[in-house]
Amino acid sequence: MSSTLDFEITLTERPATADERARILADPGFGRHFTDHMITIRYSADRGWHDARLEPYGPIPMDPASQVFHYAQELFEGLKAYRQPDGSVVTFRPFMNAARMNRTARRMAMPEMPEQLFVDAVELLVRTDHAWVPDAEGHSLYLRPFMFATTRGLGVNSPADEFLFMVIASPSGLYYPRGIKPVSVWLSQDYTRAAPGGTGEAKFGGNYAASFAGQAEAVAAGCDQVVWLDAVEHRWVEEVGSMNLMFVYGSGARARMLTPALTGTLLAGVTRDSMLTLAPDLGIAAEEGKISIEEWQSGCASGEITEVFGCGTAAIISPVGHVKGNDREWTIGDGEPGEISMRLREELIGIQYGTRPDPYGWVHKIV
Repeated sequence: MSSTLDFEITLTERPATADERARILADPGFGRHFTDHMITIRYSADRGWHDARLEPYGPIPMDPASQVFHYAQELFEGLKAYRQPDGSVVTFRPFMNAARMNRTARRMAMPEMPEQLFVDAVELLVRTDHAWVPDAEGHSLYLRPFMFATTRGLGVNSPADEFLFMVIASPSGLYYPRGIKPVSVWLSQDYTRAAPGGTGEAKFGGNYAASFAGQAEAVAAGCDQVVWLDAVEHRWVEEVGSMNLMFVYGSGARARMLTPALTGTLLAGVTRDSMLTLAPDLGIAAEEGKISIEEWQSGCASGEITEVFGCGTAAIISPVGHVKGNDREWTIGDGEPGEISMRLREELIGIQYGTRPDPYGWVHKIV
């Protein structure tokens, strides 16, 4: 099978005007507005990947019996395009997103896509709609590749054999428009996000749908986000919301960082991997391991744990300032963003936006 395809290109007859686009980019929010075009590529068991197209953004016809509606056989990815100081546009580690999508596909009994084809699809959409990439500080173009089962039928005995892969794009504003503020988190002991052998490391919608009840519980308790614990003992910390968690011990030259190890129940985040690479190069020892809620609380009480933050594509870094549970509550440090987390954030954002060198080859130029 070829690693890429020739795309049929159909441009929209009604692109957004420059004024319309400028009005949207002035305050894009997140996931509210979409660019003029989208990518579609079809898959069938007999033909493999085929019918690659760039076409006007719009609704897609779907048979009501498509298996995605009934058995949730789907997946998605998320990455961003960034405007550089010289006006060019780049993405960040797109081949890592392509590889992760294929890991999810294997778990969901879906077809893998050649990594180059994934990146080609992202590149074509960004090149075509590059005027939608914001140039305001901290803004970006969020890219959402996704795939779902289109096989018609209600049989549950076997996975689908026809799929549609798509990429859409949405301009994204500042995650913290009023400045970075630490979040409060709720320790969920009534709900579990993922269990060993399940789909925790797969990036598919069912994981997020299953998290809504826990997030609602967190909000009802006066918290911003939910912390997920392990499914067996309900005491080992795994993730916060849809982000990976990082724990900072000590400060200055003696600071070190710990993040829960990848055990199959949490997502292998691109930002997580980037932090584990960046930290040692900044003199911050970093490791993967385990931490319980008791260790988290006692570490904060003794001052050993000085900072905690979530990390992911959307927020980059989200400091955690306060923790609450059914029978416990505590503050991390002074409840404000910490020195190490802000230093890591500044370094990574600098690489993404082209204001700092990229010694890792993470930045992938498109336009």
